[in-house]
Amino acid sequence: MLSGAKINVTVQSRKPIEESGEKDLVGTALKISGPEGDLIEYRVIGDYTYIRTDTDAVGKMTGSPVPTVEDLPPQAGALKDILEGKWVKFDTKKMEKAAADGQEAEDSPAPAPSLDAKTQKKLVKALREVIAREVRFKTAGGEDDTEHITATAPFRTLVTELLDEIRPLAKDLPPGMELPTKKDLKDAPDAKATADFTLKNGELAAVDVDLAKLAESAKVRKLGLSLRMSDGTRPTAPAGARELDLEELMRGFFAGAGPDDAEFDEGTPSDFNGISDQELPRDEF
Repeated sequence: MLSGAKINVTVQSRKPIEESGEKDLVGTALKISGPEGDLIEYRVIGDYTYIRTDTDAVGKMTGSPVPTVEDLPPQAGALKDILEGKWVKFDTKKMEKAAADGQEAEDSPAPAPSLDAKTQKKLVKALREVIAREVRFKTAGGEDDTEHITATAPFRTLVTELLDEIRPLAKDLPPGMELPTKKDLKDAPDAKATADFTLKNGELAAVDVDLAKLAESAKVRKLGLSLRMSDGTRPTAPAGARELDLEELMRGFFAGAGPDDAEFDEGTPSDFNGISDQELPRDEF
């Protein structure tokens, strides 16, 4: 599933990308493609979030078939467009408000701890020292102002030492973020990992890593992971997207489940073992 996948991310900002925060972004697009075509595409333009997906292909890939359009009741509305692979959109702020209202109904969580500037500098300094000590670099020139840098390090040793530097700050990390124990790291591959960096005119253009070398019993000789950076295309709002709201979505899920279809009053607890709460996906990528 992963070996033929491509993920394209494009962002447009009012400021240079390296100086941008989330509020500076005016357009964002993410697309996940497989060998047979696009699987999922997501865009945030202005006040709206746009989504389309090939649900049939995703279902086959994940082994979890999805309902067909014929399975849906007439009241399903825009949910049919989703299953047909058409663009749908929703008001981003309204969806965020609905999610926030749902969170307020539960016990409000404590604010996530954050690292202060002094601690951040200390951590970055420690990590740089580990990389300088364990990673071996080799540089080679190329054509058209291109430079290649190869970084090689013993994977288990590098990860173990990096985590050892982070552990003293574990109490300041976000809740639920648990670091692997030293016992866990004993199972990490003891091979040397190599990353190839390509710089063009002094800027990072590509990173290539062979993940197969990190698996001691890989079924393939090579599994390349490549990151490419280039000038993006301007994210635009797709034409003809049907607006989707939370109420319509819920009506689509539960339409037809009236008293004639499900006798809830006469059911027993065992009748509902297959029912569980599901959280709607949020627009966090």
